[in-house]
Amino acid sequence: MKKRSKEEHWKEGMKEGRKEGRKEGRVLLVFQLRTCFQLQIQYAANVGCELEEKERFWSELDEVMESIPTGERVMIGADFNGHVGEGNTGDEEVMGKFGVKERNLEGQMIVDFAKRMDMAVVNTYFQKREEHRVTYKSAGRRTQVDYILCRRGNLKEISDCKVVVGESVARQHRMVVCRMTLMVCKKKRSEIEIEKKTKWWKLKKEECCEEFRQKLRQALGGQVVLPDDWETTAEVIRETGRKVLGVSSGRRKEDKETWWWNEEVQDSIQRKRIAKKKRDMDRTEENRQKGVTAQSEEGGV
Repeated sequence: MKKRSKEEHWKEGMKEGRKEGRKEGRVLLVFQLRTCFQLQIQYAANVGCELEEKERFWSELDEVMESIPTGERVMIGADFNGHVGEGNTGDEEVMGKFGVKERNLEGQMIVDFAKRMDMAVVNTYFQKREEHRVTYKSAGRRTQVDYILCRRGNLKEISDCKVVVGESVARQHRMVVCRMTLMVCKKKRSEIEIEKKTKWWKLKKEECCEEFRQKLRQALGGQVVLPDDWETTAEVIRETGRKVLGVSSGRRKEDKETWWWNEEVQDSIQRKRIAKKKRDMDRTEENRQKGVTAQSEEGGV
């Protein structure tokens, strides 16, 4: 069996991917994963951009958020080019106390967005050493501009969030990771519809057979000789059988998956058993070698 590449694995888990915009230094990518949440990755307008351009970015992000159903889980990972700062006085509903340094205009825009969309700035809720909060380092500058946001209602699912020291995903930017625990409901086995069958096997029992005979005679009006119209007679017999003997439920649980069990596997296991039996009965070098060969063949199936 061909081993899947990492790229193929991610593609399989991704239900949809689209690029919402890419101009003047900003990128917004949206991925809908099969695990029922949206993952958004964006690069916001730079600090040096005009205020109009920054507001346009947030307006576009608002539109994307509004297009997502309210009950759907959302995670945002972004270089927002803003500092939300330490402390959370007045903003307790959307962020924790553990930011970095002072808040700037761009950081206030992040907080305002979180309030509008009922989101939470995940990085700021976990007390870490500054080294594990700083996401950007360059020429002596140490600050926090990369953030993970989630819906406030899903914040309880996140148990940790920090910067991975020594790991970089882009020049001067450090990796931010969070640990999230999702409740996975066990899917019930699907049931397959099958035809309801009359329990004719009950006729093996004498009492059932006698009752069926009597009911059938009554249904035929006491006639000993069957009518010439076989279709009518057959329907009377079937109907009597259903009433006297009963019918199956018409549902059964789906069989367990056994895709891996085939003739090749079966033959390999059989060869191994035969080789082991010969080796146990006659411990010669030839039989030992046959056993080793059979063992290796089974491992490759």
